[in-house]
Amino acid sequence: MAPSLENNPAFNRIPPWVKAKLRPQAIEIIQRVYDWVETECIPAERVVQAQLQNNRWKTAPLIHELRKKAKAQGLFNIFLPNHFKESPGLTNLEYACCAEIMGRCYWAAQTMNCHAPETGNIELLAKYCNDAQKEKWLKPLMDGDMSSAYSMTEPDRASSDATTIACSMKRDGDELVINGRKLYGNSQMNDELGIYILMGCSDPENPNPWARHTMVIVPARSKGLTMKRNLTIMGYDHAPEGHGEYVYENVRVPAANIILGEGRAFEIAQGRLGPGRIHHCMRLIGQTERAFELALIRCIDERKKPRGKLIGEFDSNIERVAYMRMRLDSMRQIVMNAADTMDIMGNKAGRYAIAQSKVLIPKMAADIIDECMQIWGGQGLTQYTALPEMWTYARFVRLADGPDSSHAHQVGRDQMKTAKGFETRHKQYQQRYHELCKQWNVEEDIF
Repeated sequence: MAPSLENNPAFNRIPPWVKAKLRPQAIEIIQRVYDWVETECIPAERVVQAQLQNNRWKTAPLIHELRKKAKAQGLFNIFLPNHFKESPGLTNLEYACCAEIMGRCYWAAQTMNCHAPETGNIELLAKYCNDAQKEKWLKPLMDGDMSSAYSMTEPDRASSDATTIACSMKRDGDELVINGRKLYGNSQMNDELGIYILMGCSDPENPNPWARHTMVIVPARSKGLTMKRNLTIMGYDHAPEGHGEYVYENVRVPAANIILGEGRAFEIAQGRLGPGRIHHCMRLIGQTERAFELALIRCIDERKKPRGKLIGEFDSNIERVAYMRMRLDSMRQIVMNAADTMDIMGNKAGRYAIAQSKVLIPKMAADIIDECMQIWGGQGLTQYTALPEMWTYARFVRLADGPDSSHAHQVGRDQMKTAKGFETRHKQYQQRYHELCKQWNVEEDIF
């Protein structure tokens, strides 16, 4: 029997139109995810931090334990679409509700094997790999026996135009020889990392820039693949996953590791990005809700009474809280609309709603978390709370999957294509105006 949605904290923030679309099986899974995050993950955050201090580049033992437990309880890989036999069959909209709850704890999604980049990589491998590749690479990822990374960005190329990617892939018999430099992709310093899904240029002379690139699976410890350093993100090392800077020097991998076929990297990349962007945005909303809760707690702290008043009794803070609440609710509507659009019309048809989410949500999340830090004062900038790490993550996600400008440009370009239609309509308004002036003997204005 599915749990009741009335006065249930797992469903309090879900809009009524979304609740009406949730099936009983989804309601039950959302409730279980909520109970898992609230009882198993959030209370354990400081334990995980303490374990990471002992070894920065090893996944915390407690997380390993929780992963086993989640897997045994059927809370593993619940993001999986319907074409997987292991899928719980959730729609994008239903899983969005789960993703928001996972976002309340930074690593909660990892305990359920629903974290980035695993979700996108698993879906990519499942959608485009052959049976042999799935057995060798997909199965260990789905079982949680190794982790993966996605390697696309380059230090010498504009990240907003992937057609300029220059990492070289040349055929040599039954092998590919790879040379080039890459930024990002999880750090080799964590020995659980098993593979990189690499995008490189295999046919630079092809007149079609969208057919020059190939995607290939590269084992993480391949000869000639060197991690020069771990990249910090605004001062954080993001251990134990990290972000590497890599050099490929005559790295040889079997041509059998090519995904789908040579020259088909863009086809694969576009198939990977839609749902993943929604997952990111919903997790950000969950994180921002948690920041908002911290701000409310600070507002009623009896120890903090400037000029004899609680921080939450000042009109400026009451108004600040109101605007944060309204923006958070609007963020959820934006992303859930994108998820529902994908369910009804498909990823391609939903690209405007997906881009809208990708551009707006990280920025709005960062702005709200910034306001929460203001309410906390000086302590809000320190490790006293998780607010600085939350803000940094929101700012980082603004560049994950491409800078805002590239998505906004696509939306703007699509809108420009509608201008002629509006011009025609407004000319029709004017023509009808002329007719009405004659009919009613009204002197026409000059336009």
